[in-house]
Amino acid sequence: MIDTALRIGLVAILVYACARIVLPFAFILIWSAILGVMLYPLHLRLATWLGDRGAALLIGLIGVAVILGPMVVVVTSLATSLYSLISSVQSQDLTLPPPPLWLDGTPLVGKKLTEIWTLVATNLPAALTKYGHLMSGPLAWVASFAGGLALAELSFVLSFAIATVLVVYGRSATDFARRLLERVTGSKERGAQLLTLTTATIRGVALGVIGVALIQSTLLGAGFFAIGLQAAGPLTLIALLLGIMQVPLILLTLPVVGYVFATESTQAAVIFLIWNVIVGLSDNILRPLMLGRGVEVPMPVILMGVIGGMIVDGLVGLFVGPVILAVSYVLLLEWLRQHPVKGRHRGDEPAS
Repeated sequence: MIDTALRIGLVAILVYACARIVLPFAFILIWSAILGVMLYPLHLRLATWLGDRGAALLIGLIGVAVILGPMVVVVTSLATSLYSLISSVQSQDLTLPPPPLWLDGTPLVGKKLTEIWTLVATNLPAALTKYGHLMSGPLAWVASFAGGLALAELSFVLSFAIATVLVVYGRSATDFARRLLERVTGSKERGAQLLTLTTATIRGVALGVIGVALIQSTLLGAGFFAIGLQAAGPLTLIALLLGIMQVPLILLTLPVVGYVFATESTQAAVIFLIWNVIVGLSDNILRPLMLGRGVEVPMPVILMGVIGGMIVDGLVGLFVGPVILAVSYVLLLEWLRQHPVKGRHRGDEPAS
């Protein structure tokens, strides 16, 4: 009895120590594993020409370039927009049009917003003196957000580097996962079935949801930068977030197109409109191609994963959260199918 207690205690201490060491990197390691599962088929194809290590190196170099390129552009745009705003405020060159007439009629807050807007538009120094203390909170949030972007970029690069190492040992990792699931389920057949289901779900969500959102937000961002929008960087991030949440991008592109028609030439605005329509319709082509035979997951599950992931781990959680919840949801459904209710108790019968 004492020997058994000592063994259990030793294992518990070991598990606790390992958890403390791994926990700070948990989301990065999970994201690396997701990327590894997603990239493994591509690695197998490239390995026939380049070998395991050569294929992994090529995937890693291209992946890091793809991650860093758009991120640098977006961060630069954010910094430029913030610098322009701060410079305009400091030099008191910030100009605003008069408040729209409908704003004053807005219930509860209309008159106060109209008063603030009018003061900023007519007397910026007085507005800063009166309301400047209210900007400390938003400015602190912006600084925190910028720091989070830099940390997320580093996390993405590190995750991709780990994923390229994992794909080299893909066969060993697959065997390990299969043996682990066999021990958990107590059946070789069930273990292999759950491994296949988990892999299909990861690839389905990662490619069909996150992959499509990345492609569409990148294409929209290219249009935003090409037309010369100052807020192109933030708009691209919003497009990415909406795409992962599976919210129609027209909610973002429609007001942006309206702004472009109001500020740019008709020819440029029409081209911008056509580009946005093409990107929006590309969802109907990209999603079936990239989703493949992945398992369908309801939008509320993806939405909870996106929001919860962002709250827990910022931008990395934006990608990891929906995949984790989707896999858990699919495995729960599979478990329920394997244990159906064989009959109802007499008390469950409806009263006549």
